[in-house]
Amino acid sequence: MDGRVRIVEGDAHKNVANLHDPIDIVFLNADKDGYVDYLNKLLPLVRPGGLILAHNTNIIPEYMKVVTTSADLDTVVYTTGGGLSVTLKKR
Repeated sequence: MDGRVRIVEGDAHKNVANLHDPIDIVFLNADKDGYVDYLNKLLPLVRPGGLILAHNTNIIPEYMKVVTTSADLDTVVYTTGGGLSVTLKKR
């Protein structure tokens, strides 16, 4: 999977700014206060049909408002555990 998966570790706010390639799947599991910032920075790179998965979303109302009110996104939320949102970028 080395040629297909890129894991980005470290300070997410800094490292996200260094990404330029198209993204198929994003998994957010960082500081919860930064989720909206990560989404704003990463969403332009996510291809239409790509997914944004975010962990512990039941405690991040600001993030949930963004992903559930945008016409370009379709979000399903699994509420068990800490909550997981799966967002499809439609266009």
